Amino acid sequence: MCGRFTLMLDASGLQAAFPDFAPPKMVAPRYNIAPTQPVLAIPNDGRSAFDFFLWGLIPSWSKDPSMGARMINARAETLAEKPSFKNAYKRRRCLIPADGFYEWRKEPGSKTKTPMFIHRQDRRPFAFAGLWEIWHPGDEGIKSCTIITTEANTFMAPIHNRMPVILPQSAWEEWLDPIERRPEDLEPLLHSTPADEMAAYPVSTLVNSTANDRPECVLPA
Repeated sequence: MCGRFTLMLDASGLQAAFPDFAPPKMVAPRYNIAPTQPVLAIPNDGRSAFDFFLWGLIPSWSKDPSMGARMINARAETLAEKPSFKNAYKRRRCLIPADGFYEWRKEPGSKTKTPMFIHRQDRRPFAFAGLWEIWHPGDEGIKSCTIITTEANTFMAPIHNRMPVILPQSAWEEWLDPIERRPEDLEPLLHSTPADEMAAYPVSTLVNSTANDRPECVLPA
């Protein structure tokens, strides 16, 4: 699962990290991005630009937009068969930029869970594999997205049994192909990041509250 993440970049930082995509003019660093909030994503709509989406995919056929709150993650293993995701998997894919994410590690012999901040060893920004949709309750559409997850690698396994799919830059072009793609052609992209590329450290329980979105959330505990 991936239920919180960070994007601690301003517009110039986004441009440097994602030079082939046009960043928004105004963007503030985020330290505790939570479900149902607006997130930046790069959709495969041919514009090569960032856009804002609600985190939590609302299927186009849904009658209730609150369904999106239950669709913040999509399991890579079942994308091709789940009604909520299978059409987006073939036609509406996106990159969701980040520079870290949080997971809660259960402590042995205790009910306590320690929030952990997970990031790349080199601290570089990266991109989650995502799907997007537009829900039309009327004339105005709501854009939403979900983060794809897979089985944890050996680094993540002691923290959680799932992890988000982080696409290497070499896979971005294929993932953002606007042409409908067969699931079997995309499946090889949806694997866990090599364990030796990742690092983590415990952080304060400040991150437990979605009301806290400030630099202290990522400081080592």
